[in-house]
Amino acid sequence: MTLSRHFSREHLSLALTGAIHALSFAPGPLPPWSLPFVQLFSLSILAFYVFKARSVGQAALYGMVFGTVNFTVGLYWLHISMHYYGGLPLVLAGTAVLLLSAFLALFIVLACALTQWLAHSYLDSRRQHHYRWHLLAAALWASSWTLAEWLRGTLLTGFPWMNIGYAHIEGVLAPWAPITGVYGLAWLAAFASGAIALLACAKDSANDARAAIGVGLAVVSGLIGIALSHVVWSNPSGQPMIVRLVQGNVPQSEKFDPVHIQTGMDSYMQLAALPPKQSDAAPKLIILPETVVPLFQDRLAPGVWQQWQDIARQRNATLLMGVPLYDRQTDRYTNSAITLSSDTDIAKLISGDLAQRYDKQHLVPFGEFIPTGFRWFTNALQIPLGDFDRGPVRQRLMPLDDQILAPDICYEDVFGEEILQSVRADANLGPGATLLINLSNLAWFGDSWALRQHLQISRMRALETARPMLRSTNTGMTAAIDPNGYVRAALPALSKGVLDVEVQGMQGLTPYVRWGNWPILAWLALILASGILLRGRSSPK
Repeated sequence: MTLSRHFSREHLSLALTGAIHALSFAPGPLPPWSLPFVQLFSLSILAFYVFKARSVGQAALYGMVFGTVNFTVGLYWLHISMHYYGGLPLVLAGTAVLLLSAFLALFIVLACALTQWLAHSYLDSRRQHHYRWHLLAAALWASSWTLAEWLRGTLLTGFPWMNIGYAHIEGVLAPWAPITGVYGLAWLAAFASGAIALLACAKDSANDARAAIGVGLAVVSGLIGIALSHVVWSNPSGQPMIVRLVQGNVPQSEKFDPVHIQTGMDSYMQLAALPPKQSDAAPKLIILPETVVPLFQDRLAPGVWQQWQDIARQRNATLLMGVPLYDRQTDRYTNSAITLSSDTDIAKLISGDLAQRYDKQHLVPFGEFIPTGFRWFTNALQIPLGDFDRGPVRQRLMPLDDQILAPDICYEDVFGEEILQSVRADANLGPGATLLINLSNLAWFGDSWALRQHLQISRMRALETARPMLRSTNTGMTAAIDPNGYVRAALPALSKGVLDVEVQGMQGLTPYVRWGNWPILAWLALILASGILLRGRSSPK
């Protein structure tokens, strides 16, 4: 009975810790400065239990409890789209979130089980530990965790939301991102949490001193991060440009309703056509969100397209807007972004023959494509425009004056390894981007963490690539992010308005853009291979 109560307390502690850990991925209710610390110390509690676990199964159970609660709390907002807008009963929507969270927790289970299997023999209290075993144990925890993060972001089209690296966009580790990418930040954060856990595990002064070396190295990585914050990874390209970001705040319940579609578009037209606050600060580019036109382009009357073109002519600007496209020549349906200017041929636009277009290539399961065997689930949801074709990974970008625009749509900027493709030059498709642009519609998720979590993710992409990131969203967060990942201006969520900002395009390649995830994956392989080879050996004298 006593043993059972002991285990129950452990599991309750881990469940609470998992819930706290979920708070670290976006501000509110916690202040931004606290997020890295909350993430580190809550994960260190899980690491402590894993290092203390007596078996792989026990470590796996710890990971399952922590992970399921972590994802359920952090992704609670998914039920909003399924229940309020998809028509799924609340109980079924909640169950779906819980099942998804349990599935995602399996990756944390893998990290915990692999760590226990590799590191347990190094931490046997009967041995005379050498500090190298403590460092290896912390590195194995970090590598196991980061491998699990990478697998979660890759397998089955990937779902890297809530990668622990995103909790550190405000912290001293953030300047590592242009070198290592978000997975490198995840490794550094996991190493620090492992080092803290090992220090807590120490039972005597000798072990305490050895374990403290790991914490010391974690502190050093933070100090290096502070030094890296002064490194300039890109330089200006061309002249600064005034850009208008438009947020119409059209309710999701009305956006695709035939009765309200024109009203929603009229609202966006009025915002796009607003005169500049200063005559010498007229925008050259007006960016509108994903599916600002919520119909396939050939189902919209030519007169409506003419209204959009009149705005471009009146403002002497180019419109960049999200539109679902049907290409008659290829019989393909895509979730796309197009440019529209005063000289755009409306007849060609309606046919899908566009000189400048971007077709979303990383589609959202269930929302934009139907995974094999799950059509029954998709049919239960009332989600429009739910079965698109994919675009190529690298597409021809959009030149405007002396800038090169690289749009991505909504969920795509979660995948840093794909965003960097547009920053690299391509022999056949031309130079890389000087400006990154994200078009989103997160009205599906109400006024939830999804909006602020997504903003953190976009900030990471700006930091990794050393490029400005401009976000135009339907309900938030519409923002201008500088190449260092800082939000320079933003509109409040669930508000209607425009944000006119001056943006400087940038050129130059960060180490992460040059090499992608290969260095961190090689690092993981080296450490995990060392752990396997050394497993069971006696500690050095």
